[in-house]
Amino acid sequence: MNAIQPSRPPLQPIQKRRVIPRPKRHLRQRSYQVMALESTAKIAVNLAITAVAASALGQLLPYHWLQQEKLREIGTEVKLMEGHVNALQAEFSHNFDPQQAKSIRQQQGYRFDPSQRRVVLMNQERQEDEQTSSP
Repeated sequence: MNAIQPSRPPLQPIQKRRVIPRPKRHLRQRSYQVMALESTAKIAVNLAITAVAASALGQLLPYHWLQQEKLREIGTEVKLMEGHVNALQAEFSHNFDPQQAKSIRQQQGYRFDPSQRRVVLMNQERQEDEQTSSP
């Protein structure tokens, strides 16, 4: 079992690879250029987005102001209509009140209760003229 094995060639000293020095300054300068280019591109994109946003805002603001004006007008009309509706509701409740039915009939029919006396108001200016001319 102890067979003869082929002998290895003698170990030769490992040759070190030549390290070629890279110019570090050139690499750093290049990385700075890439970073500057990247930053410039970011700024340009952000400026473009800002310009688009400003343009859109410039177009939307007049529309927004117009809508606000219409909303104010509608609010004013709603307030006027609320007053009108309240007046109509008061008149409705007055006209359909069973306790006031007799007085309502008198107002609308120009008929008076026999126990009531008619009062006729005369023009006060005319009365004053008559009084001043009489003495």
